[in-house]
Amino acid sequence: MKKSFYLIVLAILGIVSASAQTYEFKPIKGFQDATNDRLEAFLESTVPMKTRKVAVFDCDGTLFGQAPYYLADEALYEYAKKNYEGKTDSLSVAKMKIVDQLLHGDNVGVDFVQNRVRFLSGLTADEIQAIGNNMFHEKYQNKMYPEMKALINNLENFGFEVWILSASPELLYQRFCAEQLGLPEDRILGVKSRVGEGNIVTDELVYPVSQDEGKADVVRTFIKADPLFVGGNSRGDLEMMNTSVGLKIMINPDDKKPEKVANGKTIKQYWQADPRCIIEYCNDVPTEGITYVTEEWGVKNNATNAKPSEVVINY
Repeated sequence: MKKSFYLIVLAILGIVSASAQTYEFKPIKGFQDATNDRLEAFLESTVPMKTRKVAVFDCDGTLFGQAPYYLADEALYEYAKKNYEGKTDSLSVAKMKIVDQLLHGDNVGVDFVQNRVRFLSGLTADEIQAIGNNMFHEKYQNKMYPEMKALINNLENFGFEVWILSASPELLYQRFCAEQLGLPEDRILGVKSRVGEGNIVTDELVYPVSQDEGKADVVRTFIKADPLFVGGNSRGDLEMMNTSVGLKIMINPDDKKPEKVANGKTIKQYWQADPRCIIEYCNDVPTEGITYVTEEWGVKNNATNAKPSEVVINY
């Protein structure tokens, strides 16, 4: 009798466990019907999988708006203006020299991310996280894309590990991304620098660096899985997106500048030719009433991406 009862309990638990793997897909408001249909089919297809299910997303421009300026730039420049500008002590002079290099150098290479790390060095990890978190709440808290938050929620409902992979300083983004997206801080990856004694951040880069093709190396080195889903928004995400063995999503792709790495196509044209890539649009326009040190210091603004009116929204 006891053995029969035990077997019945195990059977019931097995049924409950199996049913718990299936979640009702909720259409994402703001995405096209065709996108929602495709996402639903993809997510349902992953239910029987027993291996790690990994999704990786770029951050700026993919999960929240970058118009008119990147959060990382504004955070660093505002901190410099408040703490170093106009001062003659050696630390302030050294930090403002780095700012000058950031303002007038190439903003897409390893030298640029190295200078960001050099600027933040000497602060504690907690101080850098606070700088990023404070900037998010001061100027960017209304720029998170609700469509992408809903997509992440759906992926997690289907048992995915969700990772964020940014070309911005890792510590600068960890706190607010974890807070806004409900993810563990250690799944928010970016440009890493060695943290020394006393929790003091150094200017030593930790390789691989999550810039352009380095993002794919970061996936292989730190995440250690072939992603089933990858999302990005720019040329800098191309190699990372091509690590996906499943589906990809490209947000607000550029359709003006031909890219050598995209075989001379624009980023939109490149991903339109990929049958495993979804192209979607999120509203990225400047928030009224906010002033930016980045603008004051002469940095070219990022393109505005107003959501196309022809996109059908599921309300």
